[in-house]
Amino acid sequence: MSVYQVVERQQRDLLGEGPLWSSRDGAVYWVDILAPALHRLSLIDASLTSWRMPEMIGWVIERARAPGFIAGFQSGFAELTLDPLQIRPISDPEPHLPTNRLNDAKADRAGRIWAGSMPVTADIPSGGFYRLNPDHSVVEMDSGYVIANGPAFSPAQDYLYHTDSGRGVVYRFGLNPDGTLGERIVFLKFEAGWGKPDGMTVDVDGALWIAHWGAGRVSRFTPDGKVDRVIHLPTSQVTSCAFAGEHLDRMFVTSAAIDNEQDPLAGALFEINPGIRGLAPGQFAG
Repeated sequence: MSVYQVVERQQRDLLGEGPLWSSRDGAVYWVDILAPALHRLSLIDASLTSWRMPEMIGWVIERARAPGFIAGFQSGFAELTLDPLQIRPISDPEPHLPTNRLNDAKADRAGRIWAGSMPVTADIPSGGFYRLNPDHSVVEMDSGYVIANGPAFSPAQDYLYHTDSGRGVVYRFGLNPDGTLGERIVFLKFEAGWGKPDGMTVDVDGALWIAHWGAGRVSRFTPDGKVDRVIHLPTSQVTSCAFAGEHLDRMFVTSAAIDNEQDPLAGALFEINPGIRGLAPGQFAG
């Protein structure tokens, strides 16, 4: 494979996000937050299936002990099953902030979901960071985000990375086995010309791969925060990335057409060659 290939362009997502590898289905799932819609690309037969959603959807995460997913909507956490489509609300972590929405999330090895929120207007620090436990209880872990984005875990899951795209900063927390967090430190502050840090993932060596909104690239940062590799893409609004495939050695990258409608590849799904394997995504234990 060359540096990148366009995998899916017929959808042309307004705001593609949240790529997720499902070994159970042999497929990559991702969302268009603004359509709103959920997409599935089979890596078995290359078929594409889409489901329209009733409101903005930021992500889906597989459930370990039940069929379907947990999804992050503007109205909060919900159980989601497909064929037929069924949505059952769990909890709204911000009932006092009706113009906020859930934006990005990952599940840890213990089966907990870590999810950030943001204002729909993306201009005030009203976003938070939440932990959804397997018993469906919700705990606020941090606050004050303009655009909470891209949680990711170190291979040992002793660190958690989280981003405020609005401020151009990637934070790192110590992650304790009981789900509590240590001190928040600045791991990376994006330089001029780098765009904004968006969705991200970690590889088997503990390096952090970050999608650059506004800069048309995905970069690999070593555990000490140095740029190790840069892969340029032919569209500027790159939103997130995820390892996929049987050996977790393929990487799929989402993008957005919003504010970039004249670019024919804006909103396409890309595949790039990471040259290294990733980590299996976590599943929700509830």
